[in-house]
Amino acid sequence: MKVKILNKAKSNNSDVLIKDEIFGIDPNINVILKVLNWQRAKKQQGNHNVKSRSEVESTTAKMYRQKGGGRARHGASSVVQFRGGGVVHGPVPRSHSYKLPKKIRVLGLKSVLSQKAKNNSVLIFNTDKISKKTSEIAKIFSKEGIKKVLLVFGKDDKLDDLNLAIRNVPLAESINQIGLNVYDILKMDHILFTEQGLKEFEDRLSK
Repeated sequence: MKVKILNKAKSNNSDVLIKDEIFGIDPNINVILKVLNWQRAKKQQGNHNVKSRSEVESTTAKMYRQKGGGRARHGASSVVQFRGGGVVHGPVPRSHSYKLPKKIRVLGLKSVLSQKAKNNSVLIFNTDKISKKTSEIAKIFSKEGIKKVLLVFGKDDKLDDLNLAIRNVPLAESINQIGLNVYDILKMDHILFTEQGLKEFEDRLSK
């Protein structure tokens, strides 16, 4: 499969070949949903908490005498049936994460990228000739009609200035290819790979 180079140099071709086994499979929507739910569960803070009977600040004195009042027998007011008492089996701080097989995670990543590629939303970004200025990058994106975009770079890319420039472009983010994930891909309309980032990503998923 061929994808377009967004800001090609004169010496470059206008297209780059990407691997069909990563970007050209039939998207599996169910797997994408499984991976998305797994990621969202990992992100959930899980800091919800209620007080049990032992944690409620209340007197331990008996409410009234045992007999002779004509009322039900009660002890301390911290029991669950009274207002201000403790809660039984309430939520406590915990992790909501769970395990998901690596094959499912990889298939979900391939599926969502294949879906983007079919919509012509996967592009290559040439970093050799680009000016590391926010205004220049915004002009390129505007020319191509790109708004919500994720730039994927490799560990060998020298992109300190470019990352700062991308950060100032509205609705644009950057990420190392090692951290590319289903959640971030679905948030964006376009995925831009640097040539080094694409090479590293394809090598990693082909192993």
